[in-house]
Amino acid sequence: MTDPAQPNSDILIDLVRMKMPFGKYKGTTLCDLPVFYLEWFFREGFPQGKLGMQLATIYEIKTNGLEYLLAPLKKQYRQR
Repeated sequence: MTDPAQPNSDILIDLVRMKMPFGKYKGTTLCDLPVFYLEWFFREGFPQGKLGMQLATIYEIKTNGLEYLLAPLKKQYRQR
C-alpha cells in the first residue's frame, strides 16, 4: 500500500513522458506546458478522464512551486 502523503510516482512519470494530444500545444510534453495554458484549463474546465487529471496535477505542481519533483524524472524517463 502506498503512503497517501507521498506523490504517486507513476502519475509523475506520465507527466514527463506524455504529450498533449490536441490544441495549440499538441505534441508538447505535459510537464512543459506553459502555466497560462494550464490556468486557462483551470478556468474553463479540465477535460474528462485521465488527461484531465494529469493536466490538473501539472497545474497544481506548477502553481505551487513543486516542479523540483519532476526534475529527476525528466532526466530518467523522458523519451528521446
